[in-house]
Amino acid sequence: MKKAVILGANGNIARIVSKELNQKGWVIFQFSRNPQKVNENDQLIQGDLLDAEAVEKACDGADLVFLLAGITYNTKIWQRDWPKIMRNTLDACITHQSKLIFFDNMYACDPAAVGHLTEETPLNPTSKKGQVRMEILQMLWREVAEENITAMVTRSADFYGPNASNSFLNELVIEKMKAGKSPQWLYNGKKRHSFTYIPDAGRATAFLALKEDTWNQTWNLPTDSSYPSGEDVVKILNGLLSTNLKLQVLPAWAIWILGWFISPLKEVKELHYQLDQDYCLDSSKFEKTFGWKPTPIKEGLKNCL
Repeated sequence: MKKAVILGANGNIARIVSKELNQKGWVIFQFSRNPQKVNENDQLIQGDLLDAEAVEKACDGADLVFLLAGITYNTKIWQRDWPKIMRNTLDACITHQSKLIFFDNMYACDPAAVGHLTEETPLNPTSKKGQVRMEILQMLWREVAEENITAMVTRSADFYGPNASNSFLNELVIEKMKAGKSPQWLYNGKKRHSFTYIPDAGRATAFLALKEDTWNQTWNLPTDSSYPSGEDVVKILNGLLSTNLKLQVLPAWAIWILGWFISPLKEVKELHYQLDQDYCLDSSKFEKTFGWKPTPIKEGLKNCL
């Protein structure tokens, strides 16, 4: 039986990856502060990603290690903790010769290229969070270049899906409309925006990890290329729900003021470029290589209802 370790268990992607690998006969070791079973035969390891010894022990004997963690959405915490988490993970994988799969976002990419994000888009962040992501990516690729580790990076746009947590599309639009309330958006409801369907992202990440020729490179995960705006999403949901709810858009000045009182809005200001202009992730590399088609946005939204 092959062993896979999930660093950052319990999250949206971790659950899907765990199910996919279990169906292929893998034994899954769930590692987090409060790990939970996804499959009946999962093994639970309670620990902290900031504890190098705990991470090293968890990865002992692992064929695959998935770093799927999400940490508190705060710049100072990211700057303090993410480099430690990546260093601990890399050292553990190097020690045990485990292959590493890191699930990333698009924060490190050049904002000037946000209208068409491919695997070749240069890393040139202007935000502090983006700079953290670039730092830990550089750590990973340096170890790959020195042939100390075999790894891959899978990347997602903003994600959504049934019962998703920490998804702004779920929380500000889908759940509000299900409750008969007006949906909300930030900056500009007319700009196009990529959304990656969580089941697609999880299944594709597991699929890539089980291939032989996918390593030591970056993959944008399958994402619908229709790139709907906030207004488009609301129109689709109104049709599915037989409602006529109007989109409420918070402009930049309102976000600036509310940011003094609402921490998440303060944290999102530096990433305004992802919402006040077209933001489109291109997953054609994955789609052409493997013949996969991402879930259409209308189908994904219907499943969320």
